[in-house]
Amino acid sequence: MITSESELVCNLHRSLCGLKQSPRPWFGKFSRIVQNFGLKQCEADHSVFYSHSSPDKCVYLMVYVDDIVNTKNHVSRIAQLKNNLFSHFQTKDLDHLKYFLGIEVTQSKKRFIIS
Repeated sequence: MITSESELVCNLHRSLCGLKQSPRPWFGKFSRIVQNFGLKQCEADHSVFYSHSSPDKCVYLMVYVDDIVNTKNHVSRIAQLKNNLFSHFQTKDLDHLKYFLGIEVTQSKKRFIIS
């Protein structure tokens, strides 16, 4: 017999957030979605995905925990990729890269400066 609300217990059936292995199922799902889109997973670094439809049409995607960086010289393909990711995940586009893994990135039309 429960005598007060302080004695109530919630039975949690399933949760991924906060568990040590929660990134594993997220990355598995992310990897499947990106590969179904047509990107290949790099064998040397499994957090890098790429697509080369021709030498002048490349897309690269790098993932670190929950940060995703993409670069391309194929503008329409990257727009399609972003829309695909938006439809599967709650993501937001932060526009041009400014910081990644503690590295500051400054861009101009001709070059990137990393510091």
